[in-house]
Amino acid sequence: MNLRRFLAAVTAPLAVLGTTTVAGSLPAQASAQPGPLSTVKWKACPEYSDQVLDWMGVRDKAWFRATMARMDCGTVEVPLNYADPSGRSISVAVTRLPATDHAHRLGSLAVNPGGPGGSGYLMPIELSQPGAPTAKLNERYDLIGFDPRGVGYSTKVDCEAGGPAGVQAQGLAGLQGWAGLQGLQAQGVQAQGVSPSQITEDDARQMYDKQVQANKDCAQADPAFIGQLTTGNVARDLDRIRIGLGEKKLSYLGVSWGSWLGPVYRSLFPGKVARMWVDSVAPPDPRMDAFEAGRAKATAMDFSRMAAWMARFDDTYGFGTTPEQVEAALAELRRDFDAHPRTFTDLERPVDGFVIAISAAQPSVAWPLAAKVLAELRDATGPTAPPTVKEVLGGGERTPPPAGVPEMDNSTANQAIFCNGDGGARDFDSAWAAYQDGLTRYPVTGVLSFPVPSCAGWPLPVEHIRLLHTGGSLQLSGHRYESVSAYEWTGDMQDAVGGEVFTVEDDMHGSALMEPGCATHVVAYLDTGDPGATGCQGVPVPTGPDELPKAGAQLAGSQPQFGAMSAGR
Repeated sequence: MNLRRFLAAVTAPLAVLGTTTVAGSLPAQASAQPGPLSTVKWKACPEYSDQVLDWMGVRDKAWFRATMARMDCGTVEVPLNYADPSGRSISVAVTRLPATDHAHRLGSLAVNPGGPGGSGYLMPIELSQPGAPTAKLNERYDLIGFDPRGVGYSTKVDCEAGGPAGVQAQGLAGLQGWAGLQGLQAQGVQAQGVSPSQITEDDARQMYDKQVQANKDCAQADPAFIGQLTTGNVARDLDRIRIGLGEKKLSYLGVSWGSWLGPVYRSLFPGKVARMWVDSVAPPDPRMDAFEAGRAKATAMDFSRMAAWMARFDDTYGFGTTPEQVEAALAELRRDFDAHPRTFTDLERPVDGFVIAISAAQPSVAWPLAAKVLAELRDATGPTAPPTVKEVLGGGERTPPPAGVPEMDNSTANQAIFCNGDGGARDFDSAWAAYQDGLTRYPVTGVLSFPVPSCAGWPLPVEHIRLLHTGGSLQLSGHRYESVSAYEWTGDMQDAVGGEVFTVEDDMHGSALMEPGCATHVVAYLDTGDPGATGCQGVPVPTGPDELPKAGAQLAGSQPQFGAMSAGR
């Protein structure tokens, strides 16, 4: 795996966490109202060429094709608007990977990789890969994948979702890795000729106006459809899938935004859940402004952990022997690069304080690499970029996907599900004030937030769902040091819906399904109802500057390379 792919695997979030909650005041009984019949229309599964499988990163093509051959593919017809069940209908794409031990089958386990807007169509195959710590799930469960409405093989509408400010407006959500920086530089502020570290209030107002117009244009592409892209409606679609499968109850496994979809389904359809595990838990609060503030705080806290780690290896990095010295040195380095951006002849764009900030916001598995980048930038004399800096920030052309690649995520669904549920402030003044406050509170990483609300000007109504304590079995796995899904949200969600908290002692988004020492508890719970513990270690912190932790290497090497689980959502 090359460096860029490694970074995408270990630093990009699996999901942008659709915490902007969701949809609908309709009662759970809506799924029983007249409308399309809840039956699955099975059909032949897609076939993928070698070129497509190569682009998706499939290593064992023979195994993949053999697994596809035993997988069932189909669609379920559902109402577009559950308040008008006899009106316009749409189709939701479904897959089923039948249990291999049918004699001891436990039922159907629906899976969701996050987003919102991520495709779960191939997730049953991803979870079942040889050597994957979740492979045993397919022994006793039919694994049920699906593309949420608006995504992949389901009915969808595409628009220029998010507009020119979309990348920045998602702030930390889209910029956890250097790969995210490349996306930022390719559009958004950089496309307007403005460095993220030097945004003035006038720049921000222009960005805000463009975001408002882009959101209005997107919503008007098909307002009747886009207005019904909500987490609540995805949950209702999921219950139609349950009915179509002939299941009295459905088990569920979700990550990131999937950790919001699960509790919403559980609240809308009490008594229909057998067992549910959600990882990297979303907050129950639908406010995007509070969501971004929580992420900014968690990112700064994790940076302090990185500073303490770097202080242990001052002989290597030279930023100080105490966490306070390292933090002060990096704050000064960021200010220096803002005032005097470095230009290297072999990089497309100048390197400013924003690169310092994003290097300081890496998860622990990448700390040796990030610290080396920071040290090289401090000592760089030019004219060419230092070797590690060039590896990380060098542009490189991205190969366009071949024909037939399945959609891994849909930006229109992402934006619509966010904004149709966003109950937070969307005005410019509030966002600008929060941005300025973050710059003061977090002198190194605060610049990673942006002064433009992603839902500014979104013209469609906001719907709300009240999460409920409905009883039943539920495990909520939160990562103590994670910045994508702040750990405190796990307790907040437990207060809202109940269940048991399972603590992962790492900072890796979604690692409970991929790190063997954690996944064994996920599998045990779904198999028996008892995880056998209240937590796991997760991905360990590197023990030295030259170490790629074994667990981290396994995570990078075994993480599914196809489908939405690796789409950086």
